[in-house]
Amino acid sequence: MKLAIAIIASILSSTVAFVPNAQQSRGQTALEAKSTNRRAFLGTVAAISAAAIIPTAANAKVDYENVAYLGGGSVVDLNNANVRAYLRLPGMYPGVAGKIVSHGPYKSVNDVYNIPGLTSGEKDVIKKYEARFTAKEPAAEYVIDRINNGLYR
Repeated sequence: MKLAIAIIASILSSTVAFVPNAQQSRGQTALEAKSTNRRAFLGTVAAISAAAIIPTAANAKVDYENVAYLGGGSVVDLNNANVRAYLRLPGMYPGVAGKIVSHGPYKSVNDVYNIPGLTSGEKDVIKKYEARFTAKEPAAEYVIDRINNGLYR
């Protein structure tokens, strides 16, 4: 809602800036002077309100305390890491990694063994890297990109 108000206010302030002042060659009356002052006042108010609202529109979470577990370190978070984080673990990508990110969330690392359709060979691969897995609380900012984060070659 705030974003919509900010957009409308910025459009209004831009529009008011380009409206020509209708100055006539004869002298201005008191009524005409008031309408010109009102237009300038409304344009100023719209610009100030747009400037006040726009910075509050982006309240992104910048610091994520578990960012080290998203694939850049030696430990991988089963609930938040992208499928590409498993590229560093031979035998995991794409089969086992795809099954892990498609299911969940996991309360513990041992929950990953309950994935339906997991073969004994896939369980052996998971067991091989079990010490390198953790199950952190799912974060909406990262769960949405687990399967496809939009990075293409």
